[in-house]
Amino acid sequence: MTADAGPEAVSPRSRRGGRIVWGVIAAGAAFLLLAVVFAGRFGSDPTLTDSPLIGRAAPAGAIALQDGSGEISLADYEGEVVVVNFWASWCGPCRAEHAALTAAATDYADFGTTFVSVNYQDTPEHADAFLDELGRSDATVYTLDEGSATAFEWGVLGLPETFFVDRDGIVVGKVSGPITYGLLTQTIDRILVGELVGDISTGDVENR
Repeated sequence: MTADAGPEAVSPRSRRGGRIVWGVIAAGAAFLLLAVVFAGRFGSDPTLTDSPLIGRAAPAGAIALQDGSGEISLADYEGEVVVVNFWASWCGPCRAEHAALTAAATDYADFGTTFVSVNYQDTPEHADAFLDELGRSDATVYTLDEGSATAFEWGVLGLPETFFVDRDGIVVGKVSGPITYGLLTQTIDRILVGELVGDISTGDVENR
């Protein structure tokens, strides 16, 4: 009978083979971990990323008025509910939601609600043509995001995106993707009674 060989009897080739196998397993695990991280940050649907602004004070940086007559800040609307919509003339879903935004802006003007329209990565000429075609609301403040500074402050990932700010100046909701009149009114009603809305996704957002 042959005695069992001890650990010292394992050949160098076997030891090298074991190290290779474990190396492959470790590399595979690292690849999967990186894939999960990158999928979470750079996946095909950026609307899955929650806004870090929820529950925080809304950015109060100056935003140029689209007609060139000056600028505004969200601090100007203290005590009101503010709906901030980022859009562009090249954005298809922005066209689809435009009528809902203009209608809701008019309907809620008497309830201490202001709509701020932020034209992003566009030109004033294209923005004006868009509004000339689809209509404006007298209850909406139309602004132009020069240099994308405002979008950067708000963490905009694509268009359209709509943020909701309560009477205390806190961002309490965000909708990624096109918004409907029903969702707009439901969300504003919830904010008017003091509810936190959070993040809502209605579809993919577009990037230029």
